[in-house]
Amino acid sequence: MSSNDTSTQAAPAAPSFQTLALDTRLLQALAEEGYETPTPIQRDAIPSALAGRDLLGIAQTGTGKTAAFGLPLLHRLANAGGRPPRGGCRALILSPTRELASQIADSLKAYGRHLGLSVAVVFGGVGYGPQRSALARGIDILVATPGRLQDHLDQGTARLDRIETLVLDEADQMLDKGFWPAIRRMLPVLPKDRQTMFFSATMPAEVAKLAAEILKDPVRVEVTPVATTAEKVAQKLIFIEQSGKRGVLAELLRGQGVGRALVFTRTKHGADKVVKNLAADGISANAIHGNKGQSQRERALAEFRAGTAPVLVATDIAARGIDVDGVTHVIQHDMPDTPEAYVHRIGRTARAGASGIAIALCAHDEREKLWQVEKLIRQEIAREDRRQDVSQPMHRTAGRPDAVKPAGGRGRGPQQPRRPQQPQGQRRDGQRPAKPSGQSAPAGKPQPARGGDAPLRRPAAAPATEHKDRSWREGDFRDSAAPAFLRRR
Repeated sequence: MSSNDTSTQAAPAAPSFQTLALDTRLLQALAEEGYETPTPIQRDAIPSALAGRDLLGIAQTGTGKTAAFGLPLLHRLANAGGRPPRGGCRALILSPTRELASQIADSLKAYGRHLGLSVAVVFGGVGYGPQRSALARGIDILVATPGRLQDHLDQGTARLDRIETLVLDEADQMLDKGFWPAIRRMLPVLPKDRQTMFFSATMPAEVAKLAAEILKDPVRVEVTPVATTAEKVAQKLIFIEQSGKRGVLAELLRGQGVGRALVFTRTKHGADKVVKNLAADGISANAIHGNKGQSQRERALAEFRAGTAPVLVATDIAARGIDVDGVTHVIQHDMPDTPEAYVHRIGRTARAGASGIAIALCAHDEREKLWQVEKLIRQEIAREDRRQDVSQPMHRTAGRPDAVKPAGGRGRGPQQPRRPQQPQGQRRDGQRPAKPSGQSAPAGKPQPARGGDAPLRRPAAAPATEHKDRSWREGDFRDSAAPAFLRRR
């Protein structure tokens, strides 16, 4: 066929789940859920996962990762047959938060409703009894947080020696939560002959190192460049004094077009305080964070989904598992401690092809965090200044804060003008001439000397060196430190 013939051909039809060779029972469940076309991560990951290959998936939250690993996992377990081992499971999915674990389990139950496979969750904040009972019977698919699963392993109520597939979801968040030691303790007891699927939104050096250790000749699937924000999210920044954030937040939440809104704070106490202030301002909101009981967290999510409390105030850890349709706004009451958290936060809106708005409130002492975010996402966020005191500029100068920089040493503040040099032998006040050279020292203050040499002086202290660039991040080394299959193409 000539090149001209090729150029006149019609464009290929958009792929559908029917083209991915999935079990017909899975296709039936997807149709019942209203899913017809796979997302890019699903389209690229499912064929390799069905073939049993190890998988390294790099994609933002909200891109359909659960189905990307869940559908081939369900397909392989259903077609392989067999029964789960007592006290253990056939497939293990590790998740950083309770909410995300519950979300994954609910999705797998929906996709696999016609397969007859058992799915259970294990996480903290609830009693051990029901979890022990489920493990004792044996589970096809176990979704767990590493901390609680390690507790069951230590108590002898769980075993991992019969696992066929291991999935690590949101690996970068598990690193942030400090789950790496627990995960490394589990790895030696897992079967070496298994399939492993590893998903992360970002790839800092430690995450890349673990991926290299546990994956065997993986297929890399990267549908969104590392550390970029969702294209359909309109981002905006508001400079405001810390004391003015309450009023601006209430104004934004009352604005036109605000449906469900997710508000982020840095701390648990801060989340509770924001909810209290919003209630005083007549806005219904709930908080979700690590100090809330499981029933409280589930009730807050249910009211958020139902719209009875359309504002949810969350910390970064608790919000990772929130997957709610119709979140129109993400408002960052506090700038995040890490720039990667900014990407995860705004990924809560503009999901499943929708658009969304992300607004960050930035006080003067949060400027450095803002610039780290802009360095990571490689763009400057549109900004508005609502401060009452504009004496200190907030714009960027050569990528560094434009506040007054120390001059002549660390911690000295603005450089003072030098005093005029005085003529030798004259004091600054002009009252009395200085002591002539060679005159003996006053009694009681001998000057150590060596022969006819000048008096010995203590060597001047070396000036303190100032580290001018402290904005490095662990993620900056990911490409150089990682093996070839982890490097950016």
